[in-house]
Formats: sequence, structure tokens, C-alpha cells
Amino acid sequence: MSLTVMLQQLATGMLTTVEIFLVTLLFSLPLGFLVCFGRMSKNKILKGIISAYISIMRGTPLMLQLMVVYFGPYFIFGIRISREYSLIAVFLAFTINYAAYFAEIYRGGIESMPVGQYEAAGILGYSRAQTFFRIIFPQVMKRILPSVTNEVITLVKDTSLAFVVAVAEMFTIAKQIASAQTTMIPFVIAGIFYYIFNLVVAVLMERIEQKMNYYH
Repeated sequence: MSLTVMLQQLATGMLTTVEIFLVTLLFSLPLGFLVCFGRMSKNKILKGIISAYISIMRGTPLMLQLMVVYFGPYFIFGIRISREYSLIAVFLAFTINYAAYFAEIYRGGIESMPVGQYEAAGILGYSRAQTFFRIIFPQVMKRILPSVTNEVITLVKDTSLAFVVAVAEMFTIAKQIASAQTTMIPFVIAGIFYYIFNLVVAVLMERIEQKMNYYH
């Protein structure tokens, strides 16, 4: 197999990897906020359910969660699984997993804010919603950005777990080519891709962090 053909095949997997990454971020970041608010709710039942969900997501391997989401509909409800469902299962599993982690990051940032800021905003006539979105939220985002960056970088590497449900992302294709051609070149190319991808993510997040540095 020529290097050109190898790169073309790896590029197909690369697109799938990027798709998993973008879709997961698109849904898990806002879902994490909803989970966070549920976790901080005064309703004990809701708080208990959300706490259990977060505990399960953080306490079990993502690989196991992928298998449950993929095989669950068949073994629990008897629904026949189609090939198209593989990628959807990856999106679902990654989203609910990362939403739990982002929720705890958000909660840590929100709870770290001084109570005095809420009281001062109330004196100035701000409602609870106005206080959160105009005063608290911008500060929280600045504080949690390094933690969010770490999770986003981890997500790039976790996309390789999609092979568990037969989704041919980049690492899976690299393994197939390496096995068929008995060469390490596909793994080297995949490693370079993951490194560059993570480097781009880290640089972008660092620039966002610098722009949010009010004291710079």
C-alpha cells in the first residue's frame, strides 16, 4: 500500500474523529449546565437523581458506557440495532459522560464565588438571573477554563474508544492498516494527528484564557 492511499484511508477516520469531538462538545457543554443546576437544586429528589447519575458516569469506564448505550436497546427493549446506530451510540455515550464531568467543573466554579457578590447585586436591584448571567457567569468561566481545557484535550484522545461499537475512527483504521501491512507507520501518523489536534485545542483555549484575563 502506498503512503498516499494510506493517508487517504486515515483521512476518512480523521473526519469521523473530528465529528465525534465536535458533536460531543456541542451537546455536553450546555447539558453540563443543566446537570449542574440539577445537582445544586434544593429539591432533594432531583438532587439525588442527578448525584447518582454523575457518580455512575464518573465511576464507570467510558468503554463500558459505550457498550451499554449500544447494546442496551436490544437487550432491554428488544430493538434491533442498525449499523447507523453505532455512531449515534457514540454521540450519546460521549455526551452523557462528558456532561457529568463538565457539570462538576461548573459546580465547583459557581460554588467558589463569594456569597457577598450575590448580596451586593441584590442591593443594586439585580434579579437572581441577572446576577448569575451578568456578574457570576463571566467570572466562573474564567475560573473553570483550565479544567475545561483538560477535559477537552482528554476528549480528543477518548475518541479512539469508538472502536468498541465498530465505529471506524482514525485509530481503528490505523490498527487495521498496521495489521494488514505489518507496519507501524499508520500508528505514527495517527500519533502525529492526535498531537497536532491537541496542540491546536490547547493553543485556542489558552488564547481564550488570555482574553478573559482581566488583570493582564
